[in-house]
Amino acid sequence: MPLYEHVFLARQDLSQAQVDALAATATEIVEQGGGKVAKTETWGLKSLAYKIDRNRKAHFVLLNIECAGNVVAELERQNRINEDVIRWLTVSVDEHEEGPSAQMRKNERDRKRRSEREERI
Repeated sequence: MPLYEHVFLARQDLSQAQVDALAATATEIVEQGGGKVAKTETWGLKSLAYKIDRNRKAHFVLLNIECAGNVVAELERQNRINEDVIRWLTVSVDEHEEGPSAQMRKNERDRKRRSEREERI
């Protein structure tokens, strides 16, 4: 089965529980279509480069999925309908990245640097 990375941006005024529910809904759509979600990462609330639908920030979520193309089409259709999802991108990949994604490694590195700075003060 083909492998995909699906990233979606949710509105800034949603709670973390609502964002997790959106990720669970996407997972359910993939599993109902006979696919599977290998990994789900919530990257948190991040600033956008420009406003999207009056939002300056958005919750970012990554799903590594393994499914047929028609399941991806259904997932994107559901994203189009959902008012809480402001943008999404699905990319076909040759293989899924093992371990945490580059964004999660960057977040961890930034936290580590902040704590080191605080210790010096």
